Amino acid sequence: MSKQILNAGHTKARLLEAAEALFVEHGFEAMSLRQITTLAGTNLAAVNYHFGGKEGLMQALLHSRLDRLNQERLRLLAACERRYGSDGMDASAVLSALFVPALRMSRASEDGSGFVRLLGRVYSDPSPFVRNYLREHYQPIFGRFFEAFARALPQVSRNELGMRLHLCLKALSGLLAGERLDELIASLCMGEKVSDALMLARLISLISPTLTAPFGDREQIAQVERVVLLADDAAAAADAQALGAGKPPGVLPPWAVETVEA
Repeated sequence: MSKQILNAGHTKARLLEAAEALFVEHGFEAMSLRQITTLAGTNLAAVNYHFGGKEGLMQALLHSRLDRLNQERLRLLAACERRYGSDGMDASAVLSALFVPALRMSRASEDGSGFVRLLGRVYSDPSPFVRNYLREHYQPIFGRFFEAFARALPQVSRNELGMRLHLCLKALSGLLAGERLDELIASLCMGEKVSDALMLARLISLISPTLTAPFGDREQIAQVERVVLLADDAAAAADAQALGAGKPPGVLPPWAVETVEA
């Protein structure tokens, strides 16, 4: 990252640009006003004048980057429901309504990779401030998509669906926050020249089982139980190997030492 934002535009724009870069890199709690003002080439008084402080600056950033995206998502979901009927959309179609606007906006952005990483950071950042902001400002949007997923997956209880969606979006957010857009696209394309639709279809095919796969059937549980039983033997063998290699005292817990000596 450059030491200072080179954008010669308005101070307010430079502060937003600096805040976005630092938020994507470090998260809300870790970035400081000093870092922001240094990167923007301005001072603390400018932050207070334009935004009233760090939280006001972050609110303005999220508003400028997320409001348009979420409006496009809602309009696209409504258009799909009119076209196919509210009960005619499966989980892949609802996921598409979430992803297509984000891809479209990333294509339109000068720094598409930065926009995608911002989305990943927003939805994965643990800061109470960010979590509360999303809950207060975008809950109706989350609720709208939740109902669409509920209609697409009527066999899944609402509690289970909430858990599945949480894990699905959390995993995707972590991926987006840590990947450059071009690297993610290259991985999904696998050396082929593919359309955006095919690329997104591949991404959705990797994600959708989190929502649709059977939830712990008997055979799956039995397989896991067999591995759990074998894990004790594997751990004991590893402990014995560590003792034989002359590891210093304290590397193994007392119960492990006693088991091996016995």
